[in-house]
Amino acid sequence: MPKDSAISCRSLLGGAPTGSTSAAAGIGSASPAEALEATSAIPGRRPGQTTMVNVPFDAHGTVRVGVVGLGNRGSGMVKGWAAVPGAVVTAVCDVRADRAKGAADQLVVRGRPRPAEVTGSTDVFTRLVTRDDVDLVYIATPWEFHYEQGKAALLAGKHVMVELPVATGLKELWDLVDTSERTRRHLMPAENCSYGRNELAMLRMAHDGLFGDVTNGHGGYLHDLRPLLFSDTYYTDSWRRLWHTRSTAGLYAMHGLAPIAAAMDINRGDRMTKLRATATEPKGLADYRARFVDRSHPSWKETYVSGDLVTCLIDTAQGRIIRAEHDVSSPRPYSRINTLAGTRGIFEDYAGVTSGGAGRVYLEPDHGGHTWREFASYRAEFDHWLWKKIGDDAANNGGHGGMDYVLQWRTVQLMRSGGVPDIDVYDSAAWCAPIPLSVASLTAGGSPVAFPDFTRGAWAKLRTGLDSRASEMPPVA
Repeated sequence: MPKDSAISCRSLLGGAPTGSTSAAAGIGSASPAEALEATSAIPGRRPGQTTMVNVPFDAHGTVRVGVVGLGNRGSGMVKGWAAVPGAVVTAVCDVRADRAKGAADQLVVRGRPRPAEVTGSTDVFTRLVTRDDVDLVYIATPWEFHYEQGKAALLAGKHVMVELPVATGLKELWDLVDTSERTRRHLMPAENCSYGRNELAMLRMAHDGLFGDVTNGHGGYLHDLRPLLFSDTYYTDSWRRLWHTRSTAGLYAMHGLAPIAAAMDINRGDRMTKLRATATEPKGLADYRARFVDRSHPSWKETYVSGDLVTCLIDTAQGRIIRAEHDVSSPRPYSRINTLAGTRGIFEDYAGVTSGGAGRVYLEPDHGGHTWREFASYRAEFDHWLWKKIGDDAANNGGHGGMDYVLQWRTVQLMRSGGVPDIDVYDSAAWCAPIPLSVASLTAGGSPVAFPDFTRGAWAKLRTGLDSRASEMPPVA
């Protein structure tokens, strides 16, 4: 395995890549006490540094968006940014000039102004984030660049939205929190699944008490990516497959974890306090390669060490349990799981052929006889105002069933109206923390590790998040 294709457990816990690792990746080298201590420290604030909880955006008449990274995800989101009323893409950035030109051409074809094309060396993003015609930097590069680029955007005085994960190490996550607090600029994750129609309806049902006292939730990212991981074109330079050569970690459970956390008011009345992780053996990618990948392919020089299914059990201060899972190496239908349960009922999404894939529900006193009921009528009743308002536009302008556009529309609306973000830097850090925390737990033989309080105590107060009140997009001048 090439030296630069590996990253140690220590680096996932907080530092820069430190050279190659074996398949064991240091698992079992730390005691439970050492792992707990490594994750529990809360750094103090610098003088003058204050919280970003409930801090509104300054109102922008027009939101000028700069896009960094124009691979599959970045180029796909350009259309949505350009379609939102009051938003304009002013600059696009990629190290590959043809991608920047292609994104600019796409906007011109749609009748939008041609953005600046920023391209060249690997640090070219610094030219975009320092431009004076950009208010919001949207970052869609490979994971290993998110922290550096997100921090640079904050230091340049820009608000920033980063594709998940916003960072992979605890020190990096804390640094993004602190940098946001010092610069007074917001950092948000591009957590589109939090704006999914079912997820938002589930959130409103939970807040209306339909599940009674919520006791547990289950979310994750279960997606058979094997053909894409071994594609020579889909993930540029095979960046995503290479993460499976570095360490065993819950790399990407955020899409399922985030909606469960929102329904439980994590950082808004509850918080995650401990995490313990388990992992299966890393068999899936090697098995797929042996059956379908030619021996001349460069992947045959790689050793896969990340377990196929990594499961994190997370405790909360209010006594709830969240199960967050990640598996992209096994044959299975797609699922984010999206299950919430309490003293009076349960909702299960991705229920399969028994319910047409639309989810199922069992609630007392409405239901009995140990028989699942269809979710459709409840979604209609508890449909979030965003989907009622812009659902048709979302279907026409955004991917993933429209939730990409809902995320983009809502972000622009809040920036233009001077609102408080639905999702903030503390959510960003908490939702991504299971990556390094799962490494810490597995390093300590599966023992619990402390979950940092990135809010530094502000979590205890209820406040508005995704369950927002209906509001209008400011008129475009």
